[in-house]
Amino acid sequence: MLRKIFPHPYLTILLIIIWMLLVNQLKLGSFIFAIFLATIIPIFTAPYWPDRPILRNPMAMLGYLAVVIYDIIKSNFIVAGIVLFKPNSQLKTAWVTVPLDLRTPEAITVLAGTITMTPGTVTADMSGCGRALLVHCLHAPDPDAVRDEIKTRYEARLMRIFE
Repeated sequence: MLRKIFPHPYLTILLIIIWMLLVNQLKLGSFIFAIFLATIIPIFTAPYWPDRPILRNPMAMLGYLAVVIYDIIKSNFIVAGIVLFKPNSQLKTAWVTVPLDLRTPEAITVLAGTITMTPGTVTADMSGCGRALLVHCLHAPDPDAVRDEIKTRYEARLMRIFE
């Protein structure tokens, strides 16, 4: 019965939080409407999500989010410094191929999104076999170090969460 009302409980919680942040006020009416939306949206979208991703270690997600938020803030300052003070002739842009050990589509999507959200890098493509991501870096004097950092800092954590 609960599975029919809340087919994706994590999505329900996330939608409530996002709605309350968008409304930007703690009022009972806003909270009730958030619960209504967070219940209805997953029910209507459930047929399009036949296999719900399984989080093996949901608490590790908090650590992952902390690392990602820290990296986004740090990268903003680094990219600002590059844009403001580094001449174009000194930029070392690079395309980096990141081989994937992740196998679940949800984990790969989170990794690609994380790379793109971090200023200075963007996920441009995924190989046809789904075993590698192509990442463009604004400034990467050592492309191998970028690849290794993505694998150790993000992919290893996502493997603990999803696989």
